[in-house]
Amino acid sequence: MSKVPLKDIKVIEFSHMVMGPSAGLILADLGADVIKIEPIEGDKTRLLRGSGAGYFPMYNRNKRSMKINLKTENGVKIAKNLISKSDVLIENFRSGAMEKLGLDYESLKRINSKLIYCSNKGFLSGPYSNRTALDEVAQMMGGLAYMTGPPGKPLRAGASVIDVMGGMFGVIGIMAAIQERHETGEGQHVMSSLYESTVFLVGQHIAQYGVTGKPAPPMPERISAWAVYDIFETLDEKKVFIGVVSDTQWQTFCKDFKFDEFSKDESLIKNNDRVKQRERIIPIIQCRFSQMECHVLLEKLEKSGLPFAPIKRPQDLSDDVHMLDSNGLVEVTLDNEKTIKLPAIPIEMNQEKFPLRKSPPKSGEHTSEILRESGYQEAEINAFIEKGIVATDAS
Repeated sequence: MSKVPLKDIKVIEFSHMVMGPSAGLILADLGADVIKIEPIEGDKTRLLRGSGAGYFPMYNRNKRSMKINLKTENGVKIAKNLISKSDVLIENFRSGAMEKLGLDYESLKRINSKLIYCSNKGFLSGPYSNRTALDEVAQMMGGLAYMTGPPGKPLRAGASVIDVMGGMFGVIGIMAAIQERHETGEGQHVMSSLYESTVFLVGQHIAQYGVTGKPAPPMPERISAWAVYDIFETLDEKKVFIGVVSDTQWQTFCKDFKFDEFSKDESLIKNNDRVKQRERIIPIIQCRFSQMECHVLLEKLEKSGLPFAPIKRPQDLSDDVHMLDSNGLVEVTLDNEKTIKLPAIPIEMNQEKFPLRKSPPKSGEHTSEILRESGYQEAEINAFIEKGIVATDAS
C-alpha cells in the first residue's frame, strides 16, 4: 500500500498483555508511528508461555520499542518530552498507576492540549471502576461465559475476544477524538473497557429477553431459529457446519442434495414449520452426509451458494488458500529470527490490505533512534544509558 491513512499520527503506547497493545497494533497497521514504551527490564508479556506465548508477536508489529526507567525523574522527563510532541497516548495499566508517575491525562494536557489520551480499562466510570479486571473476568461478569458454555458450566470464549474488542473500541474513540480535534483544536480523554464491551456483545440476548420475556438459554442449549444450522460429520470423520437460513435456501439445499422427501413435503415449506420438525430432519441429513467424504461435500456446498464452513483449527489458517491469496497474512520475524505468518487487520482500503512495515521490535531496539529524533545529543543518550535511565536492545 503506497499511502497509509495515519502516517502523520504519532502514538505513545504504555501497555502490556493484549488490550492496550491491540489498540496500538490497529493504529500502527493503519500507518501511525507507534512508540511502545517498555520498562527498563522489558515488557514481561514477551516472556509469557502457554496460552500467552502468542500475545507479543501478534499485537506488536509495526511499532518501535523504547525502554525507559519511569522510576527515575529523568525517565519521566524523557517520557513527557515524547508525549508533548505526540498525538495519542494509549495506556492499559491498573487504576492509579499513571497518576503515580505524573502521566495521567490531567497532568499531560497541560504540556500538550492536543493530546488524545486513551485509557483501556476493566470498567468505565461507575461503582466497579477501581476493580482489577481481565478478559476472563469480564466474560464471566458480562454474561458471555454463561452464554458460551452448556448450562451450569460457564466457559470463556476460545480467544481473547474482549481484550481485542476493548482495544478496537479504544481505537474507535481515538478516531472520533481526532475528528473532533480538527474542529476544536483540543484533545480529550477517551476510555474503553472490558466489562462494557462484553455487555455490548451480549446485548442481543438482553434484547431477546426484553422482547420475549424469557431468558436466553446458553448457546449449546438454544432453540435454533432455523431448521438446519448444525455441524455434520462426514465419512472421513471431518466436521462441517451448514446453515440453511431462508425458504429459498431450503429449496436449493433439497435440490442440490436430492432430498426429494423434503422438497415434496408441504409441511416443510416455511422455516418456522421446519424448526418444529428438526428432530425428524436432522438425523436424515446427518445420515446422508456421513456417507460423503468431506472434500466432496465441500465442493457441492461451494457450488450451491449455501452458508457452510469446514471446522478448522487456528494452525490450519496459516495455509488457508483465501488468506494466502488475498494477502490476509503477514510474515513477521521473531526475536529468534524465526518467521511466522499472522493475520493482517481485517480491513481493505481501495481494495488493498495493510502490509507489514516492521516485525515486532526487540526490547528497546529503537531507544537511541527515538531520543535522537527528540533532539537529544549522543553524549546525553550515552549518559542516560550508563545511568540506567533508558536502555537499548544492546544494553
